[in-house]
Amino acid sequence: KIFTVRTENREAGIRKLLDRFDLREFGGKKVAFKANYNSADPFPASTHLDTLRTLVNGLKEVRAERITLAERSGMGNTRTVLDRCGVTGLAAELGFEILILDKLTEGGWVRLKPKDSHWRRGFLLAKVFHEADKVVQTCCLKTHRFGGHFTMSLKNSVGLVARFDPQDGYDYMAELHSSQNQRLMIAEINQTYENDMIVMDATEAFVRGGPEGGDLVKPNVMLAGKDRVAMDAVGVAILRLFGTTPEVSQDRIFQQEQIARAVELGIGIQSAKDIQLIPLDAESEKLDHKIEKNLAEE
Repeated sequence: KIFTVRTENREAGIRKLLDRFDLREFGGKKVAFKANYNSADPFPASTHLDTLRTLVNGLKEVRAERITLAERSGMGNTRTVLDRCGVTGLAAELGFEILILDKLTEGGWVRLKPKDSHWRRGFLLAKVFHEADKVVQTCCLKTHRFGGHFTMSLKNSVGLVARFDPQDGYDYMAELHSSQNQRLMIAEINQTYENDMIVMDATEAFVRGGPEGGDLVKPNVMLAGKDRVAMDAVGVAILRLFGTTPEVSQDRIFQQEQIARAVELGIGIQSAKDIQLIPLDAESEKLDHKIEKNLAEE
C-alpha cells in the first residue's frame, strides 16, 4: 500500500498520511530516524524542516521513548549540514537526539558481508538501526547524476553506511561511487535492516541533475508506505510523468537496477501488480490513475 495526498501544505499532508498508520506501535519504542541531509542545499535536495518537524511531533504524541536522527552527509560536513538546515535547532526544540555517523568508533557499527554482495569486503552499517525497535525514514524525489540514476528510499540508506572504516581507513564511498555495480550495491544495503515507515515528500522534485540541485518540477504530492521497492517504483513513475533523464526513462520500471536487485533480494514487493495506490483526496486519485498507467506497462 502506498498512500498519496496532493498538497502544498506539508503538515496537513503528513497528518493525513500518519492517520493511515497505527502510531500506537511506536509508543514506548526506540525509533531510529533517517532523513535526507546529504548536503545543506534546500528542499528537494534535503528534507524540508517542516516535514521533519511534523513527523517527529507525530512520534512524540504517541510517546516514542527515544527518537534518534542518524545522518552522514556525502556532500559536506555532517554537523555543518545539520546546523545550516536547521536540524540542530529543531532537535533542541523538540527533544530528539542527533547521531553524527562520521564520529562513530568501531563499536558504533555493525560489520556486514551479505551473501553474493557486490561490495568487495562488505560494509559497516550504523548499529543504531539494528538496536532500534522501529525505523522511520523520509526521503525526497530526485534524480542522481553520479551513477545512482535516482535517489529515493533505497538510496537514502547509503547515508547509514560508514564512509571510512575506523580500523584501516578504507573508503567505502569511493568504492561505491567508482563501481559499475553502484545501483546493485545500493539495493544490497537495504537487505541488512528493517523499515517500518517511509514518507516521501514529492511536493517538489528534481527530474534531471541531482542530488543537490537540478531541474525542478512540482508534483505537489506526498506519499507514505512501508515498502521501499513499492515507494521507489511509484517515485520513478512520477518522474516519468514529468519527463526525466534517459537513464530513468528507459526500460520497464522494475528493470531499473536498484529496484530489480531489491526484488531479487526480497526487500519488498516482487512486481508492479503488488502495488496498491490509495489516494486520500480527489486530486490524488487523478494522479494515481496516471501513475497506474505507467506501472501497468510492467
